[in-house]
Amino acid sequence: MPRDILREIIDRRKFDMALTGMEFGFNVPSVRERKIHPFLKEKGAVLEVKRASPSKGDIAPDLDSYSTAKSYAYSGAVAISCLTETYFFKGTLGDLMNVCRAVDDFECETGKVPPAVLRKDFLLNTDEIEVSFKAGADAVLLIARILTKEELLDMAKKCEQLGISALIEVRKEEDLEKLKLVLETVEHRYITAGVNSRDLQDFTIDTLTPGSMLEKIKSFADDIKIVFESGILSPESAAFPSSMGFNAILLGEAAAKNPCNAYEFTSSFEKSSLCASGKSWSKYGALVNSRKVNGKLKKPFVKICGITNVEDAVFACEQGADFLGFVMWQNSRRNVSEETVRSVYHAVKNFGVMLVGVIADPEGKEAEAAFRLAREGVLDKIQFHGCSFPFCNNKNFADIPRYAAVNVSCESDLDKVKELVFKGEPRVLIDSKSDDEIGGTGKRINEELVEKAGTFCKLWLAGGIDSSNVKDIIEKFHPELIDLSSSVEKEKGIKDKQKLKDFFEALNKACEA
Repeated sequence: MPRDILREIIDRRKFDMALTGMEFGFNVPSVRERKIHPFLKEKGAVLEVKRASPSKGDIAPDLDSYSTAKSYAYSGAVAISCLTETYFFKGTLGDLMNVCRAVDDFECETGKVPPAVLRKDFLLNTDEIEVSFKAGADAVLLIARILTKEELLDMAKKCEQLGISALIEVRKEEDLEKLKLVLETVEHRYITAGVNSRDLQDFTIDTLTPGSMLEKIKSFADDIKIVFESGILSPESAAFPSSMGFNAILLGEAAAKNPCNAYEFTSSFEKSSLCASGKSWSKYGALVNSRKVNGKLKKPFVKICGITNVEDAVFACEQGADFLGFVMWQNSRRNVSEETVRSVYHAVKNFGVMLVGVIADPEGKEAEAAFRLAREGVLDKIQFHGCSFPFCNNKNFADIPRYAAVNVSCESDLDKVKELVFKGEPRVLIDSKSDDEIGGTGKRINEELVEKAGTFCKLWLAGGIDSSNVKDIIEKFHPELIDLSSSVEKEKGIKDKQKLKDFFEALNKACEA
């Protein structure tokens, strides 16, 4: 059985509470001694006081909670999150009280409004809300996954009664139903929603998960703020949640390891804003969620690339293609014109398929045409294949939905994939390498390299995939998207209908098994 880290945390916490009580042996004041500061009055970053985690072990074991919180306040944090779970995260209620003292001192020293203080823990009942309030917290984290509807509602009501905020963390459909119930009962000014990129069961991260739930949360209430939690690794990646429209980000490891760099993260998030690229990732994330069964994608998405004519495009859609790719690069024998792409768009728009322009020279006239088509909404995304890539904080490309494709033939090529993920790209396509083409090589990537790439992010995989091996590829690598070109051609740029039929039959059979 795989390790269930969340269950381990809850069991240990119940054990510790039984021994030491709700205050875990700390001398919490009998009445609250500080005023309440509103949680997330404006857009910004929530920086976290965090020494360790179950997935990373020690992060900042010598961290001083008072001085760290003080530096966060001076770095422009709109709120400070303090972990108070001891066994796995090495935090305490003492840390929470130190953080409250630090932000109060910041207010005295500067005359500025201080960051609100969030108690981050695995709270289980209303008595813990009372303890948090008395210890000075302005907000508490309530994890919908570990609470029943009744427990979550009672705890949110307790926050409302005390005048502090509840940050309700959701990640699954059943969590959303709990959040909806709270929003129907409790004043919205006391509720903030949060979506965690990290699955607390196994601590894996998918930065598309928060975006996939954004629109559904907004459909419940358009006046509550929504926080993107976990998975921010660099200042560049801090721009990604902002591009999707989140009101705040919660930074744990990235801030705790380097408090002196906190300003770069907060500034990157605050200076970015909702854009076409971010919207497209939210849309794709919601599509992924809609196709999951019991939390798993039953069948990978399929992109048929190298489309050069309307007939092939329509046939691919009829067989079940989710994406169609158009190579827009003068050196490719599959290069297509802007007019061809427009013709295909009109022919297939009722299929619900996504259209992708594949470029290899961002300065070329073909790329210019691709960008124009993307801005008009003809192309859904631009694939930057093996060329310089504009990261999510690049404002010049805010209106260009995009992703990167990396040709992989050796270990060092994976460093490019790592860099893209580190700087905020939620998905990267990996393809085999060719001397004269940007794709459609018909060659498979070394299996060890594919496995390693799958540890960085969800796999988008191209290179040598066909009807004879798709079952094996799905069973070994569980790709989220597979990309085909030459394996379903009869000649360069012309698809073979029988090969397309055979592939989709093999795919469907493999996924039914």
